[in-house]
Amino acid sequence: MRVLMIEDDKAYAKSIQLSLKGEGLEVETVGDGEGGIDLGSVYEYSAILLDLNLPDINGHQVLRDLRDQKVQSPVIILSGNDHIDEQLKALGLGADLYLTKAISPKVLAAQIKALIRRSHGHSEKMVKLGRLSVDLDARLAYIDERQVHLTTKEFAMLELMALRKGNTLSKEAFVNHLYNGMDEPDPKIVDVFICRLRKKLSDLSDGDNYIETIWGRGYMLRDPATAEASKPKAASKS
Repeated sequence: MRVLMIEDDKAYAKSIQLSLKGEGLEVETVGDGEGGIDLGSVYEYSAILLDLNLPDINGHQVLRDLRDQKVQSPVIILSGNDHIDEQLKALGLGADLYLTKAISPKVLAAQIKALIRRSHGHSEKMVKLGRLSVDLDARLAYIDERQVHLTTKEFAMLELMALRKGNTLSKEAFVNHLYNGMDEPDPKIVDVFICRLRKKLSDLSDGDNYIETIWGRGYMLRDPATAEASKPKAASKS
């Protein structure tokens, strides 16, 4: 899960970045509103943390501009101001949650993860497809009750597909999710990761294929039983 933090207090931003990394969240920071708008509108983040008191433009304007540009990422206001008028204004402009900076990092991480899950239609931390279970909070995957041992990038790919199960994801979406728009490799690297991930899932599930290739478009995470049932049946010979 990738998070953009728009915060001009470098020490506070660094502290939150390190704390959230320990909770499995990758945080990219930017210190001004214009930079936040640029990043938030170009790259797809799982969530955006936004301070209201920024050096160039007010956080409310940043929020308004992001929503005007159709940015769908959940936005959490993280402010030192707990005045009710500020909260109502931010929520009215499209913020999804308003928190104060006094919140503990662990609670903040839990709030972010819950909001990301809900934004993708998942109220629980566990996403299940057939025998596969993906624990989004603990960053673990299981076939039945056996853990699937994945690398960090393999889980990141599975996480992205689990959040959007049943939807096709392009190679570009995977690259953006894995590399944060920096030092991006050839998109063909996605095929390598998918091959490894597919094999690990298959080895523990008696050969089931959870990752469907959508030719010319990308990959989709599906329940193998559902995928098999949706295939057209061959006509019987008379």
